[in-house]
Amino acid sequence: MPEDVSPEVSSRRSRITPEREAELHEAVLDLLREVGYEALTMDAVAARTKSSKATLYRQWGSKPELVAKALRCTQPTSLREIDTGTLRGDFHRMVELSDNAQMAKDTALLRGLAHAVHASPELHQALRRLLMEPEISGLDEILRRGVERGEIAPDCPAIRFVPHMLIGAFIALPLMEDRSVDQAFLADFIDSVVFPALGV
Repeated sequence: MPEDVSPEVSSRRSRITPEREAELHEAVLDLLREVGYEALTMDAVAARTKSSKATLYRQWGSKPELVAKALRCTQPTSLREIDTGTLRGDFHRMVELSDNAQMAKDTALLRGLAHAVHASPELHQALRRLLMEPEISGLDEILRRGVERGEIAPDCPAIRFVPHMLIGAFIALPLMEDRSVDQAFLADFIDSVVFPALGV
């Protein structure tokens, strides 16, 4: 029976509300955890969410875009929205907004995506553009304000390496200690590594 006359079509939702988008994203992440990136298909997402593939492609364009946006939606807030008036306050607020359970889930997902990123340039580009670059841009804004307030020396060589430090911590801890980054580790890492490197 053609898809456009299938009895399932009447139950498919055509409008994408914010709530529906969040539901779709969560379904994608659930499938990622279950089968991995390589085995994840738009057919599986459509079946899981009672959507049509046409809707998925119209809304997200491709599997890499869908996966990257689904991961992006797990972030509690944009770093650009953080502005407490001090560098320490901004970083501490960043830690406060972190969710231990979500960071553990994200770490597991990203570890699972590591091979796929190397095998798929499209996924790599989508993750960089939609997941990493907005956060790095927000972090750069926090650091820029720190320089303007005189909290960081303008010529501090560590400024441009702060994103590398933080991303490195998220990658290294699971590999070295077989555990995910949590609020306590993140706060300790910032106080012990990032701030001293910035001369704060």
